Amino acid sequence: MMGRVEVKILEGALGEAELVDVEGAGAVLRFEGVVRPTEDGLPLEVLDYEAYEPMTTRQLRALGEAMVVGHGLMALRVEHSVGRVRPGEVSFRLTLWSAHRKAGLAAMDAFIDRMKAEVALWKVPVWLTAVEAGR
Repeated sequence: MMGRVEVKILEGALGEAELVDVEGAGAVLRFEGVVRPTEDGLPLEVLDYEAYEPMTTRQLRALGEAMVVGHGLMALRVEHSVGRVRPGEVSFRLTLWSAHRKAGLAAMDAFIDRMKAEVALWKVPVWLTAVEAGR
């Protein structure tokens, strides 16, 4: 998986992370984005994620390739949900393999910031009704 970038857009919440061994990696970093129970201070039923495919996959792949080259990563995998994801469930996962932790941590931070600013992915909150929120 040397220098490889893998992109997965999946319907609904993400399942368990797949464990992959990359020979020579000194650091394996994984970030999981979990849907919070509130959004903008209001109780949330679900987040409904939308993507503009196939553009979203192309953008994520290009961003991943830029991180591999720019930070000397050995491999990178990004997984993102589309559709409905409930509070407490994982909607985003970034896993990367690098020789050293500093490069991996810098790449992780840069990837997430750029993804939020540049990639055709949107979240639409679906709020709990006042009755449901009062339960």
